[in-house]
Amino acid sequence: MENVTITNPIIWADVPDPCVIRVGTSYYMVSTSMHSMPGCPIMKSENLMDWRIVNYVYDTLEDNDAYNLLDGKGVYGRGSWAASLRHHNGTFYVCFSSNDMNRFYIYRTADIENGKWERSVLAGIHHDPSLLFDDDRVYVIHGNGSIRITELTSDVTAIKSGGIDQRLFETERDGIMLRCEGCHAYKLNGYYYLFFIEWPNTGNRRRRQLCYRSRELLGVYEYKVILDDDMGYRNHGIAQGGIVDTPQDEWYALFFQDHDAVGRIPIVLPVTWVEDWPVIGMEGKAQASFRAQLPSTAPTQLVSSDEFDYNENKLMLNWQWNHNPDNCLWSVTTRPGWLQLKTGNIASSVLVARNTLTQRTEGPVCIGITAMDVSHMKPGDHAGMVALQNHFGTVGIQIAANGERYVAMCVNRGDGSEETVERLPYEDNLIYLKIHFDFENSTDLATFYYSADCEAWKQIGGPLKMKYTLDHFMGYRIGLFNYATKSVGGHADFDFFRFDKVESTI
Repeated sequence: MENVTITNPIIWADVPDPCVIRVGTSYYMVSTSMHSMPGCPIMKSENLMDWRIVNYVYDTLEDNDAYNLLDGKGVYGRGSWAASLRHHNGTFYVCFSSNDMNRFYIYRTADIENGKWERSVLAGIHHDPSLLFDDDRVYVIHGNGSIRITELTSDVTAIKSGGIDQRLFETERDGIMLRCEGCHAYKLNGYYYLFFIEWPNTGNRRRRQLCYRSRELLGVYEYKVILDDDMGYRNHGIAQGGIVDTPQDEWYALFFQDHDAVGRIPIVLPVTWVEDWPVIGMEGKAQASFRAQLPSTAPTQLVSSDEFDYNENKLMLNWQWNHNPDNCLWSVTTRPGWLQLKTGNIASSVLVARNTLTQRTEGPVCIGITAMDVSHMKPGDHAGMVALQNHFGTVGIQIAANGERYVAMCVNRGDGSEETVERLPYEDNLIYLKIHFDFENSTDLATFYYSADCEAWKQIGGPLKMKYTLDHFMGYRIGLFNYATKSVGGHADFDFFRFDKVESTI
């Protein structure tokens, strides 16, 4: 088999809490998606480097005012966290907890790429869970600091009555800011292995990866720190994830690393075994690149351009809505070749506006461009393109009460409402918008532009200093939006979205 060079990060975009499995020669990965819908993206690769989205576990997690962004707050930073993906006896399983719902969700399907997922809902939180299939029994191992094991029914739909449900062990407290969590559980070579992250407040003071092991399911467990490295990047530790083998019996780990505003980006590292302990990287260090006995495949992009040229009212998988969409208020078929976003609710800012359509951003530098027809917007409407996190920035068209149009750059005032940094009169029906993102070495600046012809670009407002904040717990997204502040019924039409990942600033 041809060797390929794996270069880290494998994806310079927000793919937090990855969980990876192999089925045959294909690898599948699930990632945290929180308030983005559809949720729990399923990604596929043949070589652990080139990944594409093939499915989602659910279209919507819950149908209530918070998830529908009708309560003025939403579920930013909540929803699904740290999902576990497993395959057993021809069935794929995904499970995760939702803190805001105080529920534990289990989904299953026979067809991970095209199938619908059956859902079971259990009461209570099973924090950062990992499914473990052990012969004819199945468990979920979960917790933060206090690690628990709970036995499930054989069909993985409920907690088993009279089954194991107990604390496995307590992890270290002294000198630890974040105790062990993020479990990935395996049974290999006569051992039970439990992978965790922790964050010490002594020593290197960064996230690190631990492995606990025992020959008995219920312990006693011993542990080692198996990776404590930042690959030279701002003391941001590489950790949280699991391991996977190849058909050639080579092993690899897939973790993530915080990269500030762009989010938490996935890293692949080789694994060797010494005295039945996994050894990550080379001499305790994570490698920026290495050779792997894996097939060469065509490069893939997690963020993709779109001309909105569809035969049915269904978007490509790269797109996710900010919270649950109102499917009556968007279309790619009403005006063929255009995405139409109608207003249906009154909102005070893009943070509480429904039907904002988003994709990830990518480092080190990326640019998004759109063309927008504003001729059917109504007084009080605001539409355009957004750099979306709590500390957001927008560029677009505002319609004044008298119907006059202005191109405007806005930011979060600090209380969730919008502050207009700069606005200028604009008369044409068509406007081109652009956002330039610079994430290199955590520069984390977004710059906003507009044009009447997509050639002569004018900067508007000031550069936005992007901030990764835990209330959203997500890297910056680029999005298309339209909302009403006065009366509903208007619409904005987007001709295309064009995305380019580049290596230098404008």
